[in-house]
Amino acid sequence: MDRAVFDRMAEIDNEHWWFAARRDIIASLIERQAKLGRRLRILEVGCGTGSNLALLQRYGDVDAIEPDDPARALATSRSGVPVKGGLLPDGVKLEDSAYDLIVLLDVLEHIPDDEATLAALRSKLAPDGRLIVTVPAAPWMWSAHDLAHHHQRRYTAKTLTDVFQAAGFRVRYRSHFNTVLFPLIAAARIAGRLLRREGGDDAIPPRPVNRLLRGLFGAERHLLGRASLPFGVSLALVAEPANR
Repeated sequence: MDRAVFDRMAEIDNEHWWFAARRDIIASLIERQAKLGRRLRILEVGCGTGSNLALLQRYGDVDAIEPDDPARALATSRSGVPVKGGLLPDGVKLEDSAYDLIVLLDVLEHIPDDEATLAALRSKLAPDGRLIVTVPAAPWMWSAHDLAHHHQRRYTAKTLTDVFQAAGFRVRYRSHFNTVLFPLIAAARIAGRLLRREGGDDAIPPRPVNRLLRGLFGAERHLLGRASLPFGVSLALVAEPANR
């Protein structure tokens, strides 16, 4: 991502409705889809400025990777986690069969070779380990926001499933999310295309609006991990190695 995008994330990721509600949803996914009951060994790939690390530390001992130097330094100072540098699939040394849970939270869409990256991570999972990803959905919604964030692609349910299967995974659970606000966000992205707006759309709205949007989006945590939603701005998927 552009340096300015990382800097903006560091300013807003504690309060912005999207980041805050997504953490609630991720917590629900972990609690319903990961094998809890003990402290897990967890890896976050592409932790950015570290806004998810405190959440992950509730469930176990956390390692993290982030290739951007300033973002990595901020993530480390925020969390106390010594975040590693490097790029997957070949640029990071990780222990085989080490992790109970690996998460890529709106990261896979940034990686040019998503299949090779997933294949590399498969061998890092423990025998009963799980991998959780969230990605942007609906390729037709491609906009200046995706360009500003250096996305390589948006996924459909099929293309996301296909790349996991090609990388040697079995899909346990898959669902769209950010469904309640889908019409509003889709309309905003279409309007941005028509008006040729540039840059992302991640400004924090006024506090009452921010609170309302967080409540609407975050309410989906009661369904995610239990039911599958048929459409939405994003996709979540939980997988395990197919040969285990």
